[in-house]
Amino acid sequence: MTARLRTAVFPVAGLGTRFLPATKAIPKEMLTVVDRPVIQYAVDEARAAGIENFVMVTGRGKAAIEDHFDLAYELEATLRERSKTAALEELVRERPAAGTVSFTRQQEPLGLGHAVWCAREIVGDEPFAVLLPDMVCDPGCLAGMVEVYNQTGGNIIAVEECDPAETDKYGIVAVGETVGDAFRIEGMVEKPKPAEAPSNLYINGRYILQPKIFELLGNQARGAGNEIQLTDAMLRLAAIEPFYGCRYGGRTYDCGTKLGFLAANVAMALKRDDLAAPFRAELAKLLA
Repeated sequence: MTARLRTAVFPVAGLGTRFLPATKAIPKEMLTVVDRPVIQYAVDEARAAGIENFVMVTGRGKAAIEDHFDLAYELEATLRERSKTAALEELVRERPAAGTVSFTRQQEPLGLGHAVWCAREIVGDEPFAVLLPDMVCDPGCLAGMVEVYNQTGGNIIAVEECDPAETDKYGIVAVGETVGDAFRIEGMVEKPKPAEAPSNLYINGRYILQPKIFELLGNQARGAGNEIQLTDAMLRLAAIEPFYGCRYGGRTYDCGTKLGFLAANVAMALKRDDLAAPFRAELAKLLA
């Protein structure tokens, strides 16, 4: 029987150097896409997929993330006194239940694999999801992955198509046999040249992993960038456990880049009933 997925890990310890000076004093995950921090989109996606426990792997200077998911007594009291009912209800609705959000430190910047490994004691011996908050998926990706996981078990990686000429920008998977709504992953290659890429399906920052990965990450040799790479450990895990690819049909915005961040802001603003029409008019003026 497939173990139920209850926990998600969010690696949020990165320094955000590509967004300096904005991220000198503000965590990059707290930069806003329209009026919501980037991290909130990932947490909302996980919650919509049935996740109950949210594990943040943080670093120094990330206290604002903890505050964001905490009760803000003074703010809520002020909103209540001023009859700002809609804003207050939104804050209350989005605040996680007590005890469902945990925080642990990645004390050194040793890579994504090391960040995931830092969550091992909180996650325990059960499957878990990993969501990279920089990657904002519209619509949410994890719910579809959970459906696939319930069919197949094992380990699941979300993938989507990229321009075949740009495979050298991504982690690319090799496609095997179809299994239900997914396919067996026969291999993973980091940033292959277009002529050598096994497909044009790239890993978009959403994973469901079995707890065996923690043991492998614990003795994983450093790889690219002299860091402990999650992909390297997944390749080792794939030798003993099945991996399945889940094709994601939405759009992923890489908010870790300036271009992706700006595109996400435009796309999300155009989806808002209160902003779409006036914002479209402003864009038309700018592009005229």
